[in-house]
Amino acid sequence: MIDELPEEMRALLREEPVPDWAPPMLATLTEKRFSDPQWIFETKFDGERCLAFRDGDRVRLRSRNRHLLNGTYPELVDALGTQGPSRFVVDGEIVAFRGRHTSFARLQARMGITDPQRARATGIAVFYYLFDLLHLEGKAVTALPLIWRKQLLRDAFEFRDPLRYTPHRVKDGEEAYRAACQHGDEGVIAKLADARYEGRRSLNWLKFKCVHDQEFVIGGYTEPNGSRVGLGALLVGYYRGPDLVYAGKVGTGFDAAALRSLHQRLSAIESDTSPFTRGPGHPAGVHWVHPKLVAQVAFTEWTRDGKLRHPRYRGLRTDKNPTQVVRETADAPT
Repeated sequence: MIDELPEEMRALLREEPVPDWAPPMLATLTEKRFSDPQWIFETKFDGERCLAFRDGDRVRLRSRNRHLLNGTYPELVDALGTQGPSRFVVDGEIVAFRGRHTSFARLQARMGITDPQRARATGIAVFYYLFDLLHLEGKAVTALPLIWRKQLLRDAFEFRDPLRYTPHRVKDGEEAYRAACQHGDEGVIAKLADARYEGRRSLNWLKFKCVHDQEFVIGGYTEPNGSRVGLGALLVGYYRGPDLVYAGKVGTGFDAAALRSLHQRLSAIESDTSPFTRGPGHPAGVHWVHPKLVAQVAFTEWTRDGKLRHPRYRGLRTDKNPTQVVRETADAPT
């Protein structure tokens, strides 16, 4: 595989042991849609980002904030441990399906579980879509162009469930985006074909989103009304420098189980004061909480005064540090 690379590609390789950690490359949101033969276009999955590290018999799954996921997805550990290469680092997305669509809400039943037996007992099948390769058999391959890394990835691994290769389309980004939105998918990730792997947010990877959604920090919740259980709405925000900026209330998208679970977790971290430095004041009936939990929220648009229009709760994120949650701005890496 590596030996079959052209000489100019082999010159870009670097010897290294399997690293303990490698920060993931992140895509930048854009409102532009384009087609370009120098770019490839992949499906945007609705799941949990994961980097997998194997060094001999040792396999580690890490979330984007370095949480160990071995107990959450033991079947993926097993599958990666039987691959031909014994030393590698791969990047990809862990997903669960509802029908033909990847579903973050369905994956929620696995996220946070740390006992392998409990994880398997959920009965929720998960799949790991690999889309990049950072290390292979003692060589760092991050300096290779993306299209060569993907070729190495496809050649080095046996892709059978639960491991899947992430296919891509060349050039036709606008058609890929239209097809994704028509099929009800999350969107498309556009990637510059000759770009190296950078462990940061980059303009060489771009997000074409069919729907607006992002993470928000939970700063409080309201009392439930009528027959509703647990809580009424979440008060959410994002960081702008040291300030936690209020973005509005999220009152839909919950089922009864989510309401009860959220109330249990939030009541354990209640605070006497608001965490928002730019926020809603002190409305009656609000319980403030320490800003420790992150929610994924879908919405139609931002209002002129910086609030979410028609927000809908999609689940908790355990793979992102609250202090890293900022307002996503098109075409501006953060």
